[in-house]
Amino acid sequence: MKILNVDQIRALDQATIQNEPIAPLNLMERAALAFVDWFVDHFPDTTLTKIFCGLGNNGGDGLAIARLLLERQYPVEVHVVRYAPRESDDFMHNHRRLKLVTEKVNYIEFSRDIPALRHNEVVIDAILGSGLSRPTEGIVKSTIEAINRAPATVVAVDIASGLYADQPNAEDDVIIEPDYTITFQLPKLAFVLPKNGRYVGEWHTVDIRLHKRYIDLAPTPYYFTHPREARLLLHKRDRYSHKGTFGHALLLVGSYGKMGAAVLSARACLRSGVGLLTVQIPRCGYPVLQTAVPEAMCRPDGHQYVLTGPSEVEGPPPGDYTTVGIGPGIGKAPETLAMFRELLPTLKKPIVVDADALNLLSENRELLEQVPPNSILTPHPKEFERLTQTWKDDYEKLGILRDFAKTHQVVVVLKGAYSAVATPAGEIHFNGTGNPGLSTGGTGDVLTGVLTALLAQGYDPVEAAVLGVYAHGLAGDRVAEQRGPIGMVASDVVDALRWE
Repeated sequence: MKILNVDQIRALDQATIQNEPIAPLNLMERAALAFVDWFVDHFPDTTLTKIFCGLGNNGGDGLAIARLLLERQYPVEVHVVRYAPRESDDFMHNHRRLKLVTEKVNYIEFSRDIPALRHNEVVIDAILGSGLSRPTEGIVKSTIEAINRAPATVVAVDIASGLYADQPNAEDDVIIEPDYTITFQLPKLAFVLPKNGRYVGEWHTVDIRLHKRYIDLAPTPYYFTHPREARLLLHKRDRYSHKGTFGHALLLVGSYGKMGAAVLSARACLRSGVGLLTVQIPRCGYPVLQTAVPEAMCRPDGHQYVLTGPSEVEGPPPGDYTTVGIGPGIGKAPETLAMFRELLPTLKKPIVVDADALNLLSENRELLEQVPPNSILTPHPKEFERLTQTWKDDYEKLGILRDFAKTHQVVVVLKGAYSAVATPAGEIHFNGTGNPGLSTGGTGDVLTGVLTALLAQGYDPVEAAVLGVYAHGLAGDRVAEQRGPIGMVASDVVDALRWE
């Protein structure tokens, strides 16, 4: 799914109105109906729904939602926040239509007009929409503060009141903190950024059949990976394929005390379809790897405790493998840095760089230029900050991420909730799978194995990153369903990988 900015969303509405054609009021009705369909599925036994409406088009949505819920016999109270002297035309139209169903509409002009909100009630927030460009103040601010203090469940219409759709809010802005946000057709950029988590809650898109051709042609650097699109990236296997068909990967992983990282990345690589896997580890890890991952070939390093490059077992040089994954558990010993420095110029095909290999890059910036084009780098935010610079907000971070991927012609997986895959072309693909249970040691090593396997099988690096991050997060979701997120460990994620 594309993520469009506020101006594009307005133009999309107009394109739908002009080309379908459909009257603006009927498009608003369509949106309200889509919201209500979602709402009644999730709140079939609501005691009381209190709908807070502003005076603009978001408020008009709220009035239409109120009427539709009343027609379905829901107990509803409507509260209009009077923060301006006049209302929008669509608000007025829906106000008149609501009056045909109920005469009771409450108005909030002063703090004393704000109703009490109880734990068994649901609040629908339709005060301010996505066009907001200044902080909330006055009676709107007071109303939002009252809603945030209340124990009621809160559902935002399209976007939480007070939240900017595609620019940063100030630290002291007062914003609705919903449990759910139900947005129309496409997600907003604000929904996938860490600082906004409390102002979004669990978000869902509802289809209101906006103009498809406009969406297809609208330029944007931002995308949200849809499950259907992710699955379409998966290569089908020919009946007559063999292990040589799916590549031979080399993992350079592990050091004394960190052999678990080697095991996890190797197991994940094998579970993700690589044809052949060789793992080079320090000599101390030889019995560990041969026992834990018998399917992998093992090349013990010449050094007992860290990776240095030369192996006691003959094998092709790293540049002859289909791809190389490096970083999990390798540490930053001088000998390992020397190996990394000698290795990079010999590699001509995209590789996967993670963990301590990223830290070596950040401490030896000249090595960045030696990373093969279209390689996949997988930093968490702190590692990325060390590679680049600090940022003042999430939007500046996205700009830095795009610039870094374009400048160095690499694919960057910035890990976290809604992991962002930045491409050499300057696009960012946000991932929707995964859960907080993945916030545990070793899951990044698993992702390195997954991505290395996909590159070895011949996937385009961008497709490998998008598909790999999606499948990795989906495996985490499967584990969370079975065990709950708190008890999840990285090896569970390996076992839950599915490619279908």
